[in-house]
Amino acid sequence: MKRYCLALDLVDDPQVFRDYDAYHTRVWPEVLKSLRDAGIEHMQIYRAHNRLFLIVEAGDNFSLERKSAMDAANPKVQEWETLMWKYQVALPNALPGQKWVLMEKVFEL
Repeated sequence: MKRYCLALDLVDDPQVFRDYDAYHTRVWPEVLKSLRDAGIEHMQIYRAHNRLFLIVEAGDNFSLERKSAMDAANPKVQEWETLMWKYQVALPNALPGQKWVLMEKVFEL
């Protein structure tokens, strides 16, 4: 099993936090299916004020590049991503157009 940890910010506004959190209590079924179809077995998003932390656990054949290509070909996932982008803000070190930034593990016990 592979684990990926990624970060992203939200617009720093309490109403944005409420809206974003609410959307994630009822993620569209097509989006959930796309996650499973890509090989993601577990996914969690945590929020500390406006900083989001995403944990993805996936099978050994999963790749972020393949998931990105699958998302680009899925109109419903693109609709969801466009909607979410209204609430999200790229991290300062993100590449142009990049949302979630892969984090580097610096410690393990």
